[in-house]
Amino acid sequence: MEMKNLEKAMDIYARLVTGEDVGRSGANASLYEDYYGNAEVYEILSVMLKKLNLHIYEYKESLFLSPGDGNRVFGYTNEEMKRAMGLRYNRELYLAYFIIYEILLLFYSDSASYQFKEYIRIENVVGDVTKTLSVFTKDIAIYDIDEEKEESFKTIALLWDELPASTGENQEDIKASRASKSSLVKLVFNFLINENLFIEVSRRYYPTQRFAALVENYFEEYRGEIYDALSRKREDVSDENVLSEKSNDAGKETVSL
Repeated sequence: MEMKNLEKAMDIYARLVTGEDVGRSGANASLYEDYYGNAEVYEILSVMLKKLNLHIYEYKESLFLSPGDGNRVFGYTNEEMKRAMGLRYNRELYLAYFIIYEILLLFYSDSASYQFKEYIRIENVVGDVTKTLSVFTKDIAIYDIDEEKEESFKTIALLWDELPASTGENQEDIKASRASKSSLVKLVFNFLINENLFIEVSRRYYPTQRFAALVENYFEEYRGEIYDALSRKREDVSDENVLSEKSNDAGKETVSL
């Protein structure tokens, strides 16, 4: 191993972990070229990041770091997340996680689709969260999931259902808080902005390249347990609707005869 290659690998890591851009253009363009053009630099950095439980992603000729699952150094614990978002209870945190996941799905629903929306609004997120969680406040017994997950989904669904749509403010005056559906989504967006995942312009939320990189690679590598669970739920609902329609059709045919 050449010392200069170790130094280059360490330099790339240092720039990325402190939030600097490392891409084909810009101040760190030479480091980007070292990463892709020097096999030893690539290997050293890959081993280093694996040991640190970090993932490196590339998007539009730029590199991004993301903590691996359970990373206590570079990630957040649940308690740290609650403090960062101003939440008090675990059920509020889990609902915030769910909101983040629905935001993710608004931009990237599966690995076959790489088309990102330009922006979304708070009302888009409120609508999608309400639609998805409404399934769990109807007849949860029809779903084939274990009891622990059933109760977890039901808990956040009921918490969301109890919140008013807003506290009377218009879209221009929504304040981040736990008081309503809109204000809770605003609170989540504020956290995502602080993490350099979104920027806000005139109440529109635009995803950054960092967000795009993480979302795309998330679906490519993990798909996600919650995604699989929700997919099964939607399929079950669809099957129930089909059976209901067939039953109704059969009843109509009997009557017509």
